[in-house]
Amino acid sequence: MTATPQQLVALAALGSAALLVGAFIFQALGYAPCQMCYWQRWPHGMAIAFAAVALYDTAWVWILGGAVSAAATSGLGMFHVGVEQKWWAGPASCSGDGAGLGNLSGNDLLSVDVLDKVVMCDEVSWAFLGISMPGWNALFSALLVGLWGLAFLRHVSAGRTA
Repeated sequence: MTATPQQLVALAALGSAALLVGAFIFQALGYAPCQMCYWQRWPHGMAIAFAAVALYDTAWVWILGGAVSAAATSGLGMFHVGVEQKWWAGPASCSGDGAGLGNLSGNDLLSVDVLDKVVMCDEVSWAFLGISMPGWNALFSALLVGLWGLAFLRHVSAGRTA
């Protein structure tokens, strides 16, 4: 049996939802996310939104939007891995020596509305098989890009131009 474009879109959306749920579970277990971890969550939300629209309105643009969203979070994950491995510099506010924290006011630094410490983007907080959380996000999100791409190809090959 060959999956339809709608089935592939739904599967990709479920994949993004699973990655988001996993991120929230790790957060609940005490692995506080850094700034770059939050950046990786937004494209998953966008992919889910594109999927919701694509399941209702089968225009190719929604499928393409989901693919771009999944590619964005995969790319952010790859960039984050590079920051963790010290291959390149990350945002000054959450990597290196913390010099970027100088722009925060005393109230910001003493606020009880934030985590008890700044989570550094250039430190690996958890890894499995030598791959950190952003690395797993990058890998699984790249697979989701493949699902979105396959949905797009099947949509176009079915002769749908909308």
